[in-house]
Amino acid sequence: MRSRTPDRLCAEAVDVALAATREAAGEDSVGEHAGVVAEGDRVVTHLFACTEPAYRGWHWATTLTRASRAKTVTVDETVLLPGPDAILAPEWVPWSERLRPGDLGPGDLLPSEADDLRLEPGWNAAGEALQPIASAASDEDAEDGSGADAVVPSIATIGAVAEEIGIGRRRVLSRYGLHAAADRWEEQFGAKTPMAQAAPAHCVSCGFLAPIAGSLSQAFGVCANEFSPADGHLVSLAYGCGAHSEAAIMPKTPEPAPMVLDEFHEAESAPE
Repeated sequence: MRSRTPDRLCAEAVDVALAATREAAGEDSVGEHAGVVAEGDRVVTHLFACTEPAYRGWHWATTLTRASRAKTVTVDETVLLPGPDAILAPEWVPWSERLRPGDLGPGDLLPSEADDLRLEPGWNAAGEALQPIASAASDEDAEDGSGADAVVPSIATIGAVAEEIGIGRRRVLSRYGLHAAADRWEEQFGAKTPMAQAAPAHCVSCGFLAPIAGSLSQAFGVCANEFSPADGHLVSLAYGCGAHSEAAIMPKTPEPAPMVLDEFHEAESAPE
């Protein structure tokens, strides 16, 4: 248990602590004596101000100790410690948590984790994965006598279909990844945005909407109107803007009638 009262001999050995501190840190880096802290029985730490400009608010701490019933004080260690007003670096955060959208630049690599929740395994072309399905089909066909006519598609055929519908990749978007992407796009170009609230119609009826494939096609498309704020972006079908293809055309301001000169009546002369 740490003693609240510093050991007298260790506390009085300021010169010993100062000499040890200057030897470890350099004479120009050690300032005035800033106090004494009791670390335990016959263990005392002397604090000295640090004069280095880069370590404002820090102090040198030299710990002294002595053996029981001994009068000789020895040096334990000297370290540089931050004080209450010291400037400290922020708490370290892993790069995966520091990364923000738009941080990735040319040549940068952003590997996805093996257990990334946004991804799940794609179609597996290994024959073993198809064996249970083929066996089950053969058993059913054997009962009704139609087993000879059963045709099991080849791996190449299944692979071609998988490539066509977009699942022939090692990993594909998981349900969580789909929902996370949809939430991001809805926040920027969704039905609740001020632009959509003031729009004359929704994107689902706009001629500038380019459809997409996959399950997200039921809720999103790509805007292809160069005058729209969402040009080139995925937009919700419930989004909208003033550049809708079927927006009402405002009538033109009528032009004033041309001036007509009355050539049949003479102007009355003004009285003299």
